[in-house]
Amino acid sequence: MIKGILPAFVTPLKADNTINHEATRRLLDMQLAQGADGFYICGATGEGLVMQPEARTDMARTVVQHLAGRVPCISHIAAIDMTTTVRLAREAEAVGCDYIAAIPPIYFAYTEDDIFNYYKTIADSVHLPVMIYYHPAAGVTLSAELMTRLFSIENIKAVKWSRPDYFQLMRVKDMTHGEMNIINGPDEMLLCGLACGADGGIGTTYNFMLPRFKKLYEAFCAGRMEEARKIQYGIDRVIAELFEGPIIPETKAIMKAMGYDVGNATYPMHCLTDEEEKRLIARVRAAGLEL
Repeated sequence: MIKGILPAFVTPLKADNTINHEATRRLLDMQLAQGADGFYICGATGEGLVMQPEARTDMARTVVQHLAGRVPCISHIAAIDMTTTVRLAREAEAVGCDYIAAIPPIYFAYTEDDIFNYYKTIADSVHLPVMIYYHPAAGVTLSAELMTRLFSIENIKAVKWSRPDYFQLMRVKDMTHGEMNIINGPDEMLLCGLACGADGGIGTTYNFMLPRFKKLYEAFCAGRMEEARKIQYGIDRVIAELFEGPIIPETKAIMKAMGYDVGNATYPMHCLTDEEEKRLIARVRAAGLEL
């Protein structure tokens, strides 16, 4: 079971869009020292869907080798086509990932049977536990009934719940008798997710606010709800400054200001100008982020 606080890890890139291995290892070390309970790679924050398959497997190999079993590595493997998705799933298993994750099939209008068969194909291709990546950007709604049906597939074990629909989260938790491992996605509502039954969180802003999220999680687990609320309020003041801009370039700019140059976001995502970076850093500092 996945529990605790796991960064949705940014992908450090060089100017030619290849993996910056040195920066990756350095950032992993920083977040391990801050108490990361695992890492989620090549998801939305990690730009997986716009990376070449070879780069995604390279990233998985680099992270797994550096972690050396200290905490779990979850690799998002979904692609626009099924062949590449299965290939990435098998390669993630071969390099030693602990879990794989996949968004639902995107773009076309799929039936619930289509979605079930998609996840079954992924699950049957590996021996690893599979995490459903339930993200609104996929444009697919998974009913609680479909989620429960998917849980009947032997190695589908978890959901990264990145939608702010906590009623459905509770229904899925209830309909699977509390056994579905649900991980909260929306950073700004981690406390809501935990209160509704999530077992931990995976988030973008954990990259630069990991100690705060760890304290929130620990306060919640210890029953100190007022303390947890105050921490969430402080986190949300920073997050509110990010909602108007492109979240991945902004995250990478904040990492740069912290001394971790992880490169630009993958083209055609907007790269912040020097002036935009300065304004962003001034805003998040004013909101209470220490850099």
